[in-house]
Amino acid sequence: MEIGDPEHDITSAISSGSSVVQLVVFLENRAGALLSIVQLIADNDVLVLGLSVKDSVDSTVVRLIVSDPDTIETLFIEKGIAYSTTEVLVVELVHGAEDLPKLLRELLNAETNVHFLYPILTRPNGRAAMALCAEDNQFGKQVLNEAGYKVLMQEDLSR
Repeated sequence: MEIGDPEHDITSAISSGSSVVQLVVFLENRAGALLSIVQLIADNDVLVLGLSVKDSVDSTVVRLIVSDPDTIETLFIEKGIAYSTTEVLVVELVHGAEDLPKLLRELLNAETNVHFLYPILTRPNGRAAMALCAEDNQFGKQVLNEAGYKVLMQEDLSR
C-alpha cells in the first residue's frame, strides 16, 4: 500500500454502507454445540463468513460474522438462542498476511487498543480480510482509512 498508488488511495479505501455486525453466541461446552449453530445458519441459506471460538471449561463464546445478520437475529429470537451483537471492523488485506504487521502498527501508533481479531473465511473479490474490534471502532476506521486500508461494510460481505 504505497502512497500515491491509485489502486490504494484514500478514496478507494472508503466504503459506504452498514457497519459489519458480529453475532456473539454463548454455548454449552459439549460435543456438537458449535455444529448445531453453524448448521442452523446454513439451513437458512446464510453463510458463516467469519468465526472465532473461545472455549472454557463450562461454556464457549462463539463470534460469528454472517452474510445476512438480520435473518440470523430473527432466527435466534424465534429459537430462543441467547446472543448479542456488536459492530466490528472488517479490513481488507490486499497483500494477505504480509499486511497484518503494518495494520497493527497503524493502530498502535494511533494509541488504540485491539480487543480481538480473527480472519474472514471468504471474500467476494478473493482478498484476505480480518475482523477486529478496537476500543473505538470509529477512530480505528478513520486511522485505517487514512493509512490506505479498505474497511469493508456489511454490503461488501453480503454480495
